[in-house]
Amino acid sequence: MRHARRRVVRRVTRLAAVGGLLLGATMVTRAVASEPAAPGAVTEAVPFAAAERSPGPGLVSRLGTSRTAGSWIGADGRTVVAVTDEEAADVVRREGAEPKMVRHSMRDLRSAITTLRAAPRVPGTAWVTDYRSNEVVVRGDSTVSADDWSELTRVARGIGGFVRMERTGGALTTRINGARPILSTAGRCSAGFNVTDGERDFVLTAGHCGPEGSVWFADGRAGKQVGTTVEGSFPGDDYSLIEYAGGRAGEGAGVVAVGDGKGVRITGVGDPSVGQRVFRSGSTSGLRDGEVTALDATVNYPEGTVSGLIETTVCAEPGDSGGPMFSEGIALGVTSGGSGDCKAGGTTYFQPVTKALAQLDVRLIVSPKAGGGAGKDDPEPSAPQGAAAPGAASPGSSASATGIPNASTLLSRLADPRNVGPGLLVIGGSLVALVATRWIRAEQDRKAYRRHYSATWG
Repeated sequence: MRHARRRVVRRVTRLAAVGGLLLGATMVTRAVASEPAAPGAVTEAVPFAAAERSPGPGLVSRLGTSRTAGSWIGADGRTVVAVTDEEAADVVRREGAEPKMVRHSMRDLRSAITTLRAAPRVPGTAWVTDYRSNEVVVRGDSTVSADDWSELTRVARGIGGFVRMERTGGALTTRINGARPILSTAGRCSAGFNVTDGERDFVLTAGHCGPEGSVWFADGRAGKQVGTTVEGSFPGDDYSLIEYAGGRAGEGAGVVAVGDGKGVRITGVGDPSVGQRVFRSGSTSGLRDGEVTALDATVNYPEGTVSGLIETTVCAEPGDSGGPMFSEGIALGVTSGGSGDCKAGGTTYFQPVTKALAQLDVRLIVSPKAGGGAGKDDPEPSAPQGAAAPGAASPGSSASATGIPNASTLLSRLADPRNVGPGLLVIGGSLVALVATRWIRAEQDRKAYRRHYSATWG
C-alpha cells in the first residue's frame, strides 16, 4: 500500500513538472512574440506645447478680444486676421499677415455664445463661431422639432443680426459603433494617439466610447486584450485614457495607422487653424481629409453637451469615434461625432488633443526623426501650415503601421527579466522537480534491487 502511494506521488509530481515546462515555454514564447516593452520602443514623449502653426492666434491674443475676431488661413496659405480698427490692421500687416475689417469683435461673438449656452438645451443642435463671415452659426439637424427650432430662433434674434440659423440633414451623433479598431461591450471605437505619464502608456480616445472600467480588445473574440479605461470626461469634454494591459504601447507607438499596413509618423502636437487642411483615420472609413471650418464649437448630442470642439468638413462614420486627426505629422484631435457619412459627406467634430493632454496630465508619444537622431526635447514638427496653401498639406511622413522586431529587439526582450523572467522561473522549477523525481525513482529502484539481491543470496 505504501509503495502504491509513492508511485502515485511520483506520477503526479512528474505530470506537474511536465505541465510546468509547457506553461513556462508558453510564457516565454508569448513574451518574445508580444510587442516589446523596451525603452527604445517608446521613442519620445513630448510635453503639451501647442505648436504655433500660423501667426494668427498670436496676433489675436496680443491685440485682444475687442480689436480682433479670430484668424484663419486663406486659400493662398496666407494668414488672415479679422480686426475692428485700422490701427490693429496696421499691426497685422507689419507681422506679414492680411487684415480683414469686420463689424463684430471676438467679445461680441463670445457674448452671443454665452447667451446660447444659457438657453434650454436642444439635442441635435450645434453652434460655432465663423471667423470668416464674422457670425455665430447655429445648426439644427433633422431630429430638432419645429417648436424647439422656433424657440432657438427667437433667442438668436434677441442676440442680433450676426447669428445665422441653418438647418442640416442627418443627425448629430457620436460616432461609436489610431485608428486601429478597439472593441468592448460598449461598442466599437478607434484608437487615437499613444500617450504616457512617464510610468505607464495609454491610448487617448473619445470619452463617449465607454465609461471608466470598460475593457477593450483588439478582436471580436476577446482574444487580445488592449487595456482598460481608467479616466475620461464626457459629456462636457470628449476624451478618455485606456491603460495598456501590459503597461507599454510597444513598437511603433508614435505611428497612426491609415490602412493597408501603412501609417503616418506623429512628430508633435498642436492646435489647428481655421482653413487648415486636416486628415482623419478611423477603423470604419480609413483615411479621409477635409478642412477646419471653426474652433470652440458646441454640440448638443443626445447623450449630453460637449464644448470646445474643432469643426471640420472631414467625413466620419460609426466606429470612427476616437480616431486621430492630424496634419503634417502634428496631432490635432480625436474624433468626437458629427452628421452625414463618407458617401454624401458631412460635418465632423473633434476633441482638441492639447486640452486632453493638459487635463489628463499626460504627454504625447511621438516618432523619432528621420535618420534616428531624435531627442526627447527635440520633436520634429513640420513647417508652419501658414507657409503653404491648405491644398499642399499632407498627412505627414509615412511609416509601416506594423512593427517587425529585428534581432537586436528580440535579444533585448530575452535579456529583459520583466518579459521572460517569470516563464524561465517556471521552466527552471519544473526541471528541478523532474530531475528530482527521476533521481528519487532511480534511488528507490536501486534499493529495491539490493533488497531483492540480498534476499536471493540470504
